[in-house]
Amino acid sequence: MSTSTPSSTFVAGLPKAELHVHHIGSASPRIVSELAARHPGAVPTDLDELRRFYAFRDFAHFIEVYLAVVDLVRTPEDIRYLTYEIAREMATEQRLRYAELTCTPYTSVRPHEDGKGMPIEAYTEAIEDARVAAERDFGLVLRWIYDIPGEAGLPSADATLDYALHHRPDGLVAFGLGGPEIGVSRPQFQPHFDAARAAGLHSVPHAGETTGPETVWDALRLLGAERIGHGTSAAQDPALLAHLAELGIPLEVCPSSNIATRAVATLAEHPIRVFRDAGVVVTVNSDDPPMFGTTLNREYEIAAELLGLDESGVADLARSAVRESFADDDVKARILAEIDDYAGTS
Repeated sequence: MSTSTPSSTFVAGLPKAELHVHHIGSASPRIVSELAARHPGAVPTDLDELRRFYAFRDFAHFIEVYLAVVDLVRTPEDIRYLTYEIAREMATEQRLRYAELTCTPYTSVRPHEDGKGMPIEAYTEAIEDARVAAERDFGLVLRWIYDIPGEAGLPSADATLDYALHHRPDGLVAFGLGGPEIGVSRPQFQPHFDAARAAGLHSVPHAGETTGPETVWDALRLLGAERIGHGTSAAQDPALLAHLAELGIPLEVCPSSNIATRAVATLAEHPIRVFRDAGVVVTVNSDDPPMFGTTLNREYEIAAELLGLDESGVADLARSAVRESFADDDVKARILAEIDDYAGTS
């Protein structure tokens, strides 16, 4: 086994699981081009124009692109197409074997001022049909995390909880909280997470991405977080790092996303090494990959460089994501065996 930084070829072929990746945020220019053709308007349909539209400039531009794609997902057929094609690219281009996709059904289901919106039953049927087809056609196991768009406040939390409890798709495994953190306190969502956890869903809120360590403490103490989305500011609090390490609570680290959102100034300053050295479990993820100009393969390459990992170390990162997933035991065992076989340690 090489002791040097692994090649991009090794990373590309490594079987992987991903735990922090957004549904709408995974729409590539190819997928958006098809959706834009279905719903002509503000978004260009030409693939070259779309690639220029997607080229990341700043966080405000990311929001513009994200909302433009949200506006293109108007029907159950759009949801099904989007989900299936995301799965195709995950499996064929990133060699993903398992993914927990963070879905925000509120943005598709709630009635919009322009009358857009679909019944939750139709949304659920569409993602489930795509999930079953993706496993059959690509060997990719998909599971869902329903997340509250925090900026939309308690009405969105009430609605998302209702979707999760009363229209629960077979693939739903967890309940999350996304969107901006500044000005969106975590404690207000405690009743929603209590109810979701009581129904058997896992708790995976975003926390500490653009706010301080106290947001992570709130996610742990009040929301019962079993994994923390981002958790970047945890590096500022040695007691928090020790707590995460002692309880084995993983951080879902997304390096390129953290740079794009200005949560971290430069990759050289990224705290992933601080997490690792403190004994915190780390998983590597892509967040909203095409919108941040990255891929999961690229995030593994970045993590390998920042952590000084060889091929064996990168394979261990992949194993960590599998182990910290909410996959069934047989799925975990199968993917871990694939990683061992690929890395030559079986």
